[in-house]
Amino acid sequence: MRLASWLSIMFILGIGVAAIGLSSGPKSATRIWDLPTAYPADNYQSQTAQLFADKVNTCVDGEIKIVIHAGGSLFKGNEIKRAVETGQVPVGERLLSVHSNDNQMFAVDSIPFVASSFESAEALWQISSPALERVLNELGLTLLYSVIWPPQGIYFVDAVEDTAEIRGMKFRSYNATTARIAELAGMIPVQIEAAEMNQALATGVVRSFMASGSSGYDAKAWEHVNYYYDVKAWLPRNSIIANTKELSTLSEKARQCIRESAIVAAKSGTERAQYMTDWYIEQLRKNGMNVVLPGEEFARQLSEIGATLAEEWAEQTGAEGKQILQTYNKLKDLQK
Repeated sequence: MRLASWLSIMFILGIGVAAIGLSSGPKSATRIWDLPTAYPADNYQSQTAQLFADKVNTCVDGEIKIVIHAGGSLFKGNEIKRAVETGQVPVGERLLSVHSNDNQMFAVDSIPFVASSFESAEALWQISSPALERVLNELGLTLLYSVIWPPQGIYFVDAVEDTAEIRGMKFRSYNATTARIAELAGMIPVQIEAAEMNQALATGVVRSFMASGSSGYDAKAWEHVNYYYDVKAWLPRNSIIANTKELSTLSEKARQCIRESAIVAAKSGTERAQYMTDWYIEQLRKNGMNVVLPGEEFARQLSEIGATLAEEWAEQTGAEGKQILQTYNKLKDLQK
C-alpha cells in the first residue's frame, strides 16, 4: 500500500480515537473549595461549617468540594476575611465585628447591652443584615449564612466589685468594641485571636477577657482564671462569606445547593448555640469556676460603658446606624 494511503487511514483512525476519548472521558475535575475557620474542630461553629460543607458536597454533583480547615490551620483568624476578598480561598468563616475598624457596620452585633438575649439579637440581625450585606457586596463578598454565639461574659482571675480594681489589667480584646470596653474600664487591651487564648492566659499576656462560655470552655479558662461574670453583654455572630466572583463561576444548580445548605446550617447553628449556652456555663462550674452576676456598682459601671459605646457606634455609622437602632428600639417597645 502506498504511503499516502497509510497516512490517510491513520489520520481517519486518529480522529476516531480522539472522538471516542472525548465522548467517554471523565467529567471536569472537582474544584476544591478550602474553607478556613478560626475555631477548633470540636467547637459548634466549626461543626456547623462542617455540616454546611457536607450538605453542599452531597448536592453539587462533583462540581466543587468544600474542605474545612479548623483552628486557624490554613489562615489565622485575622487573615481569613482578606484571604476570601483576594481569592486566596473562595470561602471562609469570620467574626466580622473584628473588622469594625474597616467599617463600623461590622460591629452591629457587638454593641454592649443593646441585644442581650437570643430573641433580641435575632431581631437586631433581621433589621441590620441588609446594611451589612451591602457593605460586604461592595468588598466583593457574599454573605452565605451567619450563626450566633452565646451571650458574652467577662472572665477575671479574682472577684471584681468596682472598675477601680481592674485598672491597668491586661485584657484580651478581639475587636474594636472589646478594646474600647477595656479602655473605658481602665484596662489595657491586647489583641488575641481565639486559637491563641490558652497560651496567652498561661503566659500572663492577659489576665481577663470578654467572651462567651464557649470560648472559655475551648481555652480551658478555669486553669488560669477563677470568675466568670455572666453579664450577657451581647451575642456576636460568626459569618460564612464567599468571594462573589468565585461564586459566580458555579452553575446555577451549585449556587442553589449552596443557598439551601446555608439555610440548613444557619438554623442548625442557632439551635445548637441555644442548647450549648447552658451547657458551657455548667462546664465552667464543673471545672471549678465561680459563675456569678456583677454586684450593683460594677453592673452600673458596665451599663454606663455600654451606653457610651452605643452612642459612639450610632455616631460612627451615621444616619444608617441611627435608623437601625431606632427601628430596633421601636420593635422592642412594641414587644413589651
